[in-house]
Amino acid sequence: MVRQKKAPAARRRPMSREEALARQERQQRRRELEQESRELAKGPIDLPFFILVMLLSGVGLVMLLSASFPSAYYETDGQNPMSYFIRQGVFAIMGVAAMLFIGKINYQRFRGLAKPLLYLAVILLLLVIIPGNPFAFTVNNATRWLGLNATLRFQPSEIAKLAVVIYFADSISKKKDRMQTFRYGIAPYAVLLIVLAALVGIEPHLSGAILIMGAGAVMMLVGGIHWRWVGLAMGAAGLLLYLVLGVIGYNASRIEMWHNPWLDPQGAGYQLRQSLITIGSGGLWGVGLGKSRQKFLYLPEEHNDFIFAIVCEELGLIGATVIMLLFAALILRGFWIALHARDRFGSLMVVGVMTLVGLQTFLNIGVVTGLLPTTGISLPFFSYGGTALSIQLAEMGIVLSVSRQMKPTKAG
Repeated sequence: MVRQKKAPAARRRPMSREEALARQERQQRRRELEQESRELAKGPIDLPFFILVMLLSGVGLVMLLSASFPSAYYETDGQNPMSYFIRQGVFAIMGVAAMLFIGKINYQRFRGLAKPLLYLAVILLLLVIIPGNPFAFTVNNATRWLGLNATLRFQPSEIAKLAVVIYFADSISKKKDRMQTFRYGIAPYAVLLIVLAALVGIEPHLSGAILIMGAGAVMMLVGGIHWRWVGLAMGAAGLLLYLVLGVIGYNASRIEMWHNPWLDPQGAGYQLRQSLITIGSGGLWGVGLGKSRQKFLYLPEEHNDFIFAIVCEELGLIGATVIMLLFAALILRGFWIALHARDRFGSLMVVGVMTLVGLQTFLNIGVVTGLLPTTGISLPFFSYGGTALSIQLAEMGIVLSVSRQMKPTKAG
C-alpha cells in the first residue's frame, strides 16, 4: 500500500521586526487598559445617585403599604392585610442586594451578556404569545406574564428592555463613525426594535413597546445617527405596529374615554374618572398618609398602575411635587454620570437605563393625571410588582458600576 505524502502546510510569512514590535505594543496597551479598568472599578460608587435610589425605593414601599392595605385585607378575609407589602419588601431587599453586587462588577464584563440576553428575551417573548401555553398568564385580556402561578411570575418585556440597552450599548460603541451610515447605523437596529416591539405589542402591551422603541431610538441618537433617521425609523415602526397588530382597534375605546371619561362613568371611563377624583381629593396638602378614602375599592389598580393617584390624595400637590422632583433628580444625576463615563459603552448603557426610567415615569404620571390615554404602565419603585422592582434596582446597579470608573471632574 503506497502512502500518499501530505501536502506541505502553507508557511506563514515571517513577521518583520516592525510588525512584531507593533504587535507587542498593542498587547502591552491592551494589558495596560485592562489593568487600568480593574483599578478604576475599585473606585467609590456615586453616592448622590445611590441615595436617590434608596429614597425613592423607601418612599415607594411606604406608599405601597398604604395603597394596598384595603385590597389585601379584603382578598385575604382580614388574615393578611400586609401581603402585598411583605412580598414587595422581599423583592426590594433582593433588588438592593443585586444593585450593590452589580455595582461592584467591572461593567466591561456586561458586553458578554449582550447577545445571550437578547436571544433569551426573544425566546421568552415568543413563549408568552404561543397559544395554549400553560406557563403564560392573562390578566385583563392581556397575556404579558410567564411563571408557575399567579405569585411566581414575571414579565419578559422587562428582560427585553434590559437586553436592548446592553446590546445597543455594546454594538453602537464599536461602530463609531459607521453609525452615520444607513447600513450599519440604522437598518440593523430599526429591524431589531420593530421585531421586539411587535412581539411585545401582540400581548398586547403597547406601553412596553413604546419603552423599548423609545430607549433604542435615544441610544441610536446618542450613538451618532442623525435625528432625522430617528424620526423616520420611529414613524415606520409605529406604522407597522398599527398595521400588523391592529393597535388602533385595541385602543379605540381608551382614546375615546381619555377625551371624556364621563361618557361611560361606570364602564370604560370608570378608571380615569376615579383617578381624577382621587387626585382632586388631595388638594394642596393631602388628606394625610394612610388616610386615603379612594383606596377602599373605589379606585381600581390603586396599588399598581394608579398608585400615583393615591400619592396625590394622601400627600397632596406638595408631596406629589416632591416625589416628582426626586425622580427628576435621579434622572438628571444618571445622565450626569453618562456624561462623565469612562467610555462610550458605559455612557450608552447609562443613557439607555435612565431613558427607560424617565420615559416610564412620564408615561405613568401622564396616564394617571389624564394627560395621556390609559396604556397600563407602572410607576418605577412604587407600583406593585416584585420582579419589575428587582430588575429596576439591578439596572440602577449598572449605573453605579459605571459611576465607579467615571472621569475625574474639576473641583469647584
